[in-house]
Amino acid sequence: MRSMIAVSTVVGLIFFATAALAEKRIFIIANNDDGYGVDQCLAGGESCGHVVANSYCRSHEFAQAVSFHKVDRDDITGDIPATGFGSCHGNACARFVAIECAR
Repeated sequence: MRSMIAVSTVVGLIFFATAALAEKRIFIIANNDDGYGVDQCLAGGESCGHVVANSYCRSHEFAQAVSFHKVDRDDITGDIPATGFGSCHGNACARFVAIECAR
């Protein structure tokens, strides 16, 4: 009986440790044109964006970027302000990128 309890405890600890390691989070950030082309690397999913995405994830205490891609304004519900930063001015609207980070 004791051995069954010990085995189930070890299995439970392994399960919860694996779940904690697999934690992921998606960050939606503004994709501003900074003149360096970083915005194009992130929005296009190009290999040059890996460095930027990984750095962003590490700055938020995650190990690495799993993915990054352009996000359409219609995909974001309620987070884009109608006025100020991130809003549309005429035909020009701010662009956004999703970066998925993992621990």
